[in-house]
Amino acid sequence: MQIPWIDLENCISCGICISACPGVFRFNSKGKAECFESSGAPEKDIQSAIDACPVQCISWEND
Repeated sequence: MQIPWIDLENCISCGICISACPGVFRFNSKGKAECFESSGAPEKDIQSAIDACPVQCISWEND
């Protein structure tokens, strides 16, 4: 199973991933995006959020 992973050091807190998949991504306590529910949206929607990231800090990781 693939899960989305965010490189927090490169995240610019733009919120695009959260807007695209609010059931998967949210801001953490430091204002950076995090994946809190990898099954919160279809894989194709998560891929769209990954593709939309302006700094390309989201990728797939195998569980």
